[in-house]
Amino acid sequence: MKERFNSSKLIATIILFIISLIFLLPFFWMLSASFKVETDVFKYPIEWIPSHWNAIENYKEVWFGKNPFYLYYWNSIKVSVITTFISCVVSAMAAYGFSKVEFKAGKWLFLIVLATYMVPSQAILIPQFILYRNIGLFNNHFGLVLIGCFSVLGTFMLRQFFMSIHNEYLESAKIDGAGHWLIFWKIAFPLVRPAVATYAILRFIWTWNDYQNALIFLRSDKLFTIPLAMQKFASLNGEYYSLIMAAAVSAIIPLLIIFIIGQKSVIEGIALGGVKG
Repeated sequence: MKERFNSSKLIATIILFIISLIFLLPFFWMLSASFKVETDVFKYPIEWIPSHWNAIENYKEVWFGKNPFYLYYWNSIKVSVITTFISCVVSAMAAYGFSKVEFKAGKWLFLIVLATYMVPSQAILIPQFILYRNIGLFNNHFGLVLIGCFSVLGTFMLRQFFMSIHNEYLESAKIDGAGHWLIFWKIAFPLVRPAVATYAILRFIWTWNDYQNALIFLRSDKLFTIPLAMQKFASLNGEYYSLIMAAAVSAIIPLLIIFIIGQKSVIEGIALGGVKG
């Protein structure tokens, strides 16, 4: 039985490895194409390792050419980091309030908050646009940050983890004279830190890849984030696929770094949710 189990596990591992390679082939092609001269991009059969390297020129054009990516990188990093930090704090505080603070109409208020998740973001774009233009938040990064500061999904997800904390911990802190603010920061928040880290990674990725809001609320080229920069770069260099692939590789590098650094927290968050269930 043990040998049969090991054989099945080995076969499953091999199958999953092959499937993973199939899913990763487009990424490998994109990375390979970004290192090539333009004439070798669509060469058949595919040269996975370029025979003529042009990486320095391609990435130099992307980062320091007519549309410098270092500026767009700074814009995206600034918006994504600030939005992620504020959103995590706001969602965690709201989740703690809905799960551990008893007040009248608390459940009904939470249902109202959940109901807003059913409204498509496209349905409120026009009112948001008019409001932002009238209050001076149009065409600046602060307005873009403000849009992502509150997340119904983040509040709902973190609320489930806060509910898994036994009330005895909080009651003992109340007996010692601690208020909700101290209980939240010193007891509750550290216990759900893996869940918060998981949400932070998701929030960063959503904000980094946000094309719709950036397209609607930003007009100046110097304020563009990476999604708008990619669209502009592709429209100006549509016939140069090596440059487009170099820009695409540059755009996803931060996401890979964030996931590699935070994958341990993601696994801990999933495990915490499994234990809770």
